[in-house]
Amino acid sequence: MQNKVNIFVCCSCSSDVRIGHSLNTQEETFVKTRLQTVQECLKNLGIVCSPDKVPKIALLGSGGGERAMLGLLGSLDGFKETGLLDCVLYLSGVSGSTWCMASLYQDSDWSTKLDSVREKIIQRLKGPAVSWSEIGSELMKYYLEKDLLSLTDIWAVLVVTLFVKEIDNGKLSQQRGHNDKNPFPIYTVIDKQCRQRLHERGVFFEISPYEAGYSLTGAFVDNSMFGSQFEKGSMIKDQPEMDMLYLQGLCGSCLADGEFIIKLILQEIKKFFHHITHEKEAVCGKTSQEGTASADAGFQILVSLVEMHLSVLKEKDLSVQETTIRTKLKELTGDESWLVKMANTTGDNFINIKQFTLEVLKCLKSWFSSWWDGILDAIIKCVMEWIWGRKYNFLYKMEGVHAAILKSETRDYEDAGIALNSPYISMLRQERDVDLIISLDFSGGHHFETLTYASEICGDLDIPFPEVDVSSEDPKKPKDFYVFEGKGEEPTVIHIPLFNTVNCGADKLEEWREKYTTIQLPYSAELIDPLVEVSGKNITNNKEKLVKEIQKIFDRKHK
Repeated sequence: MQNKVNIFVCCSCSSDVRIGHSLNTQEETFVKTRLQTVQECLKNLGIVCSPDKVPKIALLGSGGGERAMLGLLGSLDGFKETGLLDCVLYLSGVSGSTWCMASLYQDSDWSTKLDSVREKIIQRLKGPAVSWSEIGSELMKYYLEKDLLSLTDIWAVLVVTLFVKEIDNGKLSQQRGHNDKNPFPIYTVIDKQCRQRLHERGVFFEISPYEAGYSLTGAFVDNSMFGSQFEKGSMIKDQPEMDMLYLQGLCGSCLADGEFIIKLILQEIKKFFHHITHEKEAVCGKTSQEGTASADAGFQILVSLVEMHLSVLKEKDLSVQETTIRTKLKELTGDESWLVKMANTTGDNFINIKQFTLEVLKCLKSWFSSWWDGILDAIIKCVMEWIWGRKYNFLYKMEGVHAAILKSETRDYEDAGIALNSPYISMLRQERDVDLIISLDFSGGHHFETLTYASEICGDLDIPFPEVDVSSEDPKKPKDFYVFEGKGEEPTVIHIPLFNTVNCGADKLEEWREKYTTIQLPYSAELIDPLVEVSGKNITNNKEKLVKEIQKIFDRKHK
């Protein structure tokens, strides 16, 4: 049983925050209605269930960037083709899989017309990039409307749009009551402050159309209020509800490693610098060549500031970056008067570096703000501080909440793939009572790593999970279907690696892996269709096995 001590304890609370381990009433209502659809679907597959014995099936999509997005899309197509899609009660994702989910749920009944919805998504991904004018407008909107701007806002607008090729301003709360024909969607992230204590219950955070909150510790807030300012359980200052673009940035910011993320962000900021600098120079009547030179100088200052802060952490000399910044600022502004205000930063004293950074930002702000209202200043500060997913803490100063949480006025949320690259934990909430988990693994590393890590975490948290023994399996040559059968309280887990010896062929596995890596820019049109097709085979090739495992679940529930 799940009997570890919680970080949060139940308490009386206002209507704005819900403390407890039950499902919210809207999800309970949805489950009752959806199980009728599942019952009918299973009947068509030859499994006749009474209403109270219908198996609860959850489909999980792991992280993996655009590979995961397209892998989940193709897999769902396979579920549709085999007639199994309507047997899925929950659909939950991490990172790149959430990009697919966000695209699908734009249509209120996507699962009934998946062929046309799939083609619409694929054509969009093959189409043109989002224009710089749209990107600029979206950045400005985030900057003006929010109290707290973080790298997640910048990542969503500058990077996620590279992959999904759109700006989705829809809200998750707008999907309430519109998804009866689809599985119940759950997006997952983690609490960064709790991440250092990974095997505690406060790490895992989920977001549905109705609520956002801590999956295992039982603390939730209405989805539309997530991000607003709270004190003692009551909202004291409204903030705009996050849109679906931001949600995709929040869930999908872990493409691989920190260095790749830094390079990708800086690359897109550089492009943005060029675009807006050209706008400014055009107004001033200067040439494109002059504008490019100014953008390069501004970008180099940013890069050097980032490198300077990274050098402090590594206890390296800062003089090279300092010299570059001074030179480029003089080149950019033609003014040396600001130099006397600079602190000496040749040592490793953080206070001096902070003062130096602030002076540089002041100088850049004076150059940019006349036509961009300081937004670049905010972008640079976000990069400097490396803050992701900062939100007001809806549990701030609440009675009965763990001291480490209530003292924090804000919390930082980030890609769940940093901790566990599949949303097992949200589906293993005791109150959801899931019988079968079908885990689609689109990870780029060891094909059993996420599975075995989930088993380890569940063991530490006393969460029922089937025994996982893959010691006899070759991780370099995975099969397309693994079953880890639940015996008692634990659900059965089906594990399906994306690339395997069945759908790719043993001699082609490395070729597929090298072609579709996590660390790469958006896939070309030629790469998209084969990936969707090969992921779909993992389902169509295993229809009989899937039905057999569902039958086992049914038989177990009828004992």
